[in-house]
Amino acid sequence: MNFTTKKLALLLVFFVAPFLVNGQTITSPNKNLSLKFELKNGVPSYELTYKGKPVIKPSKLGIEIKDAPSFMEGFTVKNTAQSTVDTNWDPVMGEEKTIRNNYTELLVTLSQEKNNNRYINLRFKLFNDGLGFRYEFPKQKDLSYFIIKEEHTEFKLAGDHKIFWIPGDYDTNEYAYTTSKISEIPGLQKKATIEINAQQPIKNPSVQTPSMMKSSDGLYINIHEAALINYPAMFLNVDTATMTMSSHLTPDAVGNKGYMQTDTQSPWRTIVVSDKATEILASKLILNLNEPTKYKDVSWIKPVKYIGVWWEYFVAGKSTWAYGTENNVKLTDDFSKLKPNGKHGATNERVMRYIDFAAANGFDGVLVEGWNIGWEDWIGNWKEEVFDFVTPYPDFDVVKLREYAKSKGVKIIMHHETSASATNYERRLDRAFQFMKDNNYNAVKTGYVGTIIPRGEHHDGQWMVNHYTHVAERAADYQIMVNSHEAVRSTGLNRTYPNWIAQESARGTEFEAMGGLAPEHTTILPFTRLMGGPMDYTPGIFQTDLTYYKTGGNQRVNTTLAKQLAYYVTMYSPLQMAADLPENYERFPDAFQFIKDVAVDWDNSYILEAEPGDYITIARKAKGKNEWFVGGITDENSRTSSINFEYLPKGKKYIATIYADAKDANWNEKPQNYVISKVAVTSKSKLKQYIAPGGGYAISIKEATDAALKEVKKL
Repeated sequence: MNFTTKKLALLLVFFVAPFLVNGQTITSPNKNLSLKFELKNGVPSYELTYKGKPVIKPSKLGIEIKDAPSFMEGFTVKNTAQSTVDTNWDPVMGEEKTIRNNYTELLVTLSQEKNNNRYINLRFKLFNDGLGFRYEFPKQKDLSYFIIKEEHTEFKLAGDHKIFWIPGDYDTNEYAYTTSKISEIPGLQKKATIEINAQQPIKNPSVQTPSMMKSSDGLYINIHEAALINYPAMFLNVDTATMTMSSHLTPDAVGNKGYMQTDTQSPWRTIVVSDKATEILASKLILNLNEPTKYKDVSWIKPVKYIGVWWEYFVAGKSTWAYGTENNVKLTDDFSKLKPNGKHGATNERVMRYIDFAAANGFDGVLVEGWNIGWEDWIGNWKEEVFDFVTPYPDFDVVKLREYAKSKGVKIIMHHETSASATNYERRLDRAFQFMKDNNYNAVKTGYVGTIIPRGEHHDGQWMVNHYTHVAERAADYQIMVNSHEAVRSTGLNRTYPNWIAQESARGTEFEAMGGLAPEHTTILPFTRLMGGPMDYTPGIFQTDLTYYKTGGNQRVNTTLAKQLAYYVTMYSPLQMAADLPENYERFPDAFQFIKDVAVDWDNSYILEAEPGDYITIARKAKGKNEWFVGGITDENSRTSSINFEYLPKGKKYIATIYADAKDANWNEKPQNYVISKVAVTSKSKLKQYIAPGGGYAISIKEATDAALKEVKKL
């Protein structure tokens, strides 16, 4: 990691008697944000303002302990310290080549005299784009091991904001978003809690984070957490009477929230705030609050563009993960004796077809799901030993396909569906990773579909949080990259564990084949799920009307084809899939060219336009290349996007290839109608681009030769 310190200045440090200082105020480096900490009658609280406007009104802080005095009250200020930090660091992969880490810090040490002067730290970091704070528990004589009963962090809001939310649930993030006033959440909770596999909704009104809000006076506010390690995920209880949100931690099998031993700390509680929606999307606050990676060698961690034997499983039964017709099998059974069902997707022939297509079109990898024994009998059955992660079906020849992929310069991407049996996966983890290493796999997609084993644990609880980071760490020992699905939502840990290259943890493309996604869905995700880190959204579906396959289904993908292209820019991930079937890309080779060209790792990103739930336009510069890509999307409404090119080097000319919705296109009528045009642009150019309802556009910008410029018109 390249880490260059620009400025590190200690402003002032206070060591004071408790009765002298019970309040402190700090401001962000640009002076737009102000944080006030105060101790009132022994109870800590904080408040946050932006340009003089209240963001968080005075809100209490505290943690309730089981069978011991809590960290809630009876405090005095033992000491405080303030400092400023201004440094730069380079991510292994990302939206920016270099990220600035600039904040004002306040550290408050609180002591409880009645509990033998037991003490904790509250650490606040105030950035130009928001606030991060956490609880710290130093090692000390009277504080060693303790159990968290609940965290009581408040976020008292300044009004009844518009909010984009999904209901609190310990086991899934795959809900559709609801847009409402905060006061309307209780009445909409039941409707929003649609049926999803393995769900465990929270009974009282609550929402998941990242929680995106907009105030009536134009403030955009995002609440989430950063660096979720050895701690349960946080939800937000909603009290509409006081407009207060408060932390609600995921419980374990016996109802406890967290098992802690000093020296330790909570994750950071984050509040990103601005009067511009574009600045919310540009924020790197959550990444900055995560620790740098400790990996000494990161050269093996690389961005990946891939295709896979995957989407066909969702197209109304075109193919199946399972090989056999039986539905009562065990790992100890002889799978070679299963009667083939005739629809198995992961066959030698099919996988070789995908490898050929990847090699011919410059893709790095081919994901293969359904290659391994165990799929016949597990969904709906709460079984511990379903998969062994090393034994293929009879029609999947590991060695043959390994050598074939190697000859084509393509990597096969492993799939480990755990059936939510984390205990089974951990027992077999080293054997599974060694099998991958032996067979030239350097990336794995993990899945956690179902109800968690150990029984009683949740996807978002402390036990599973530790499991996910353990898998990432162990994978790094084998130089393997991880893409986790159905895992806890992202909190910026791709900085600490850069081989944890992407996650799902939201309602992704597969739901287009299982009821559909609203056209506004992907104008919300960058303000919510993607605030925590890159998502494996699996875009690129060209055959949007799924009745095309004549399998009896009537589902459709609720976007235009051009919008699917735009996702490669608006939905950031260093792991990007061209998710459709190869034969569909071969039907639209001119549109497919954009997917072949688009980068997946970036030097710079420019958020040109944004409004949550309505539209997003983003431009990005490819890592190490003089190439730029632009993506713009809208909700169910058509609009005209305003695009500038001022980020292009001055004095040079470029050709912009525009992939746009046709005038008669619509997400539910003629979605495959698109037009491609080329224009000459410079840094002074401006473009007005029409977007169809539920549509989008994508632009590829490359340096132009004089000869090429003569063949295109100027803007």
